[in-house]
Amino acid sequence: MLGQLFRRSCLASQLLAYQPRHFSTSSVLQYTRKSAGSTIRVPSKKAQAAKTRRKAAIAAKENERYLKLTLQDAISVLRAVEVAFPKSTYELTVKTKIGNGVAVPRGRVSLPREAKPKAEDKILVFAEGRLAEDAKKAGAHIVGGLELIDGILNNRHRATTILCTPSLIKAITPKLGRFLGPLGLMPSERRGTVTEDVVGYIQRLRGTSEWRADRTGTIRAPIAMMDFPMDDVVTNFRQFLTSVKKATGNSKDPEAADRKLKNSGGGRPVIAITKVMLSSSRGPGIRIADF
Repeated sequence: MLGQLFRRSCLASQLLAYQPRHFSTSSVLQYTRKSAGSTIRVPSKKAQAAKTRRKAAIAAKENERYLKLTLQDAISVLRAVEVAFPKSTYELTVKTKIGNGVAVPRGRVSLPREAKPKAEDKILVFAEGRLAEDAKKAGAHIVGGLELIDGILNNRHRATTILCTPSLIKAITPKLGRFLGPLGLMPSERRGTVTEDVVGYIQRLRGTSEWRADRTGTIRAPIAMMDFPMDDVVTNFRQFLTSVKKATGNSKDPEAADRKLKNSGGGRPVIAITKVMLSSSRGPGIRIADF
């Protein structure tokens, strides 16, 4: 009996303690286009320039952390590493900074003393009439007109250099532009491969070799053998870098400056050279300070 009374008293106390909850509603916030647009911040030109300067300063500070040697010191280090392998080669690596829409650097160079035997260029020329005859006499391997297009597309005609006369360039571009363009073989006036002076161009190819950067802007080339005298290695290095600087717009050659002034478009953009390294087959990659 006492237990029942105790339970009832507990239940009564719980009912008295219960307080009903009251909910209130609030008006829904209206999302307007005006408020949404105000949250988008567009940095000013001044802020963008400051950000660019900060990035350049950070990159320069990071660049100072790496050890750099003069060219002669780098050659001495690599020669000591390869002392038992006199037939090893010095490998030159040049890193360039290419942007969107900028063609990868490429050019030709004639080294005073070649590190390796040159691969023979196979020259194809789109020409007709007298210019075709002149091209054959100058040493072109394949010469013809529009009938060569199918052979190129089917890989029957393979060439390392393709030239074209101005009268035929408009006819071959629609069919070959997308095929030869990615390969870097499409004739163009900018590179001088669309020309009336086919003979002169072929003669300039003699004794030179072509270099070309990859898609990341990196140029790699053997420039000397380990048993070359130091003076020959230095000369080859300087000659190759001169060719790269001309192709990237970093050369202070007066003739290049004149061509830039004559170009109504203001000339090609300068492609920055960010790193130059010399290495060997078994040696480390050494950054060059005096390039």
